Amino acid sequence: MELFFKTALLVVTIMSSLNVTQISAAGIPKPDSAASVTINSKFKDDAEQSAYALGASLGQHMEKSLKEQEKLGIRLDKEQLIAGVQAAFSQKSILTEAEIEETLRRFESRIRAAATVRMDQEAKENTEKGNKYRFDFAKENGVKKTTSGLLYKIEKQGTGEAPKNSDTVTVNYKGTLTDGTEFDSSYARGEPLSFRLDGVIQGWKEGLKHVRKGGKITLVVPPELGYGKAGVPGIPANSTLVFDVELLGIKATAPKMDAKAQTAADEKVTSG
Repeated sequence: MELFFKTALLVVTIMSSLNVTQISAAGIPKPDSAASVTINSKFKDDAEQSAYALGASLGQHMEKSLKEQEKLGIRLDKEQLIAGVQAAFSQKSILTEAEIEETLRRFESRIRAAATVRMDQEAKENTEKGNKYRFDFAKENGVKKTTSGLLYKIEKQGTGEAPKNSDTVTVNYKGTLTDGTEFDSSYARGEPLSFRLDGVIQGWKEGLKHVRKGGKITLVVPPELGYGKAGVPGIPANSTLVFDVELLGIKATAPKMDAKAQTAADEKVTSG
């Protein structure tokens, strides 16, 4: 427990420091000398207010943590949590260090077990939702399905040649889950995204080859062509993904060399 609070306070302190810096013309963070300190009338000085702010920030962190644990079916007594903090500060804990460590190990095991059950359940639900969404989408006019299971609907074909894996493409896009939850969008960021086509998920790598420059396409990507069983932040395990993509540009780039070819090229440059 003592280590946890030390870590939490350190994080809060670091984040507080980052929030009061600005960036110089060279891109180097520097102190914000223009920032003024406002002391609430309930505190006698900045040190007292800072101590309270750190406590409040830690309390907010713990409150959020407790709510997340409740989602897993684990509920902790807030009064006992506060009592433990107060006892630690006054060095009057009724638990020994060994008891604290053992209790927290058991608690961590409970959290991990509950989280595993929750993730397995969500993965199963996402699989069922994804199957239904793809089944319904496949019946819409103009929708095609590839042998890999990718579903796509071309809104605008575009002109020119289709992009190759080694090409760098520039796109505007929006990505959502099957319930409409948006997890990513170049429109929201206010600028398109450029990347090599061989550096993205299989659903995009395959799907963008069905349109040309200026084209628009909707991709419905099954989990195995997206992020699969692992998922990523914002995208739960076994999620079917829906992308609306505009292919703005295609730029040919040299294909990646394998290790043997790269070594031969390096030796040629060195000897030359």
